[in-house]
Amino acid sequence: MRNIRNSELTDRRSAAADAKKALLEAYRAAKEAAEPTQLARQAERQAVAAAREERRAGRERAKAEERERLQAEAAEREAAIAAAARAETEAREAADRSRISRVIEDEAARKAERDRRYANRKARQA
Repeated sequence: MRNIRNSELTDRRSAAADAKKALLEAYRAAKEAAEPTQLARQAERQAVAAAREERRAGRERAKAEERERLQAEAAEREAAIAAAARAETEAREAADRSRISRVIEDEAARKAERDRRYANRKARQA
């Protein structure tokens, strides 16, 4: 009886080993058969990744260009504001100079009028 049982165990072990071997061979055959499609899928994935990278680089370039454009516009606005401030300051200074010169001219005219009246008065007294 012992031999019968042992042979059954040996039979089961060999059957299991044969089954594993058959599965391994089937796996290897399927892998070899699928290799061309796997290579094609891998190439397709690489192409998709390259296209994705190109789109990302394009977006980065567009963002950089937009950032540069905004900086240029800001610089132009600052230059325009500075020019307007300079023009306003110069106009204010010119108005101040004009007012000062008018005040000086008025003072000179008043002094000349006073001197004329004084001279007339002296002329009448003499």
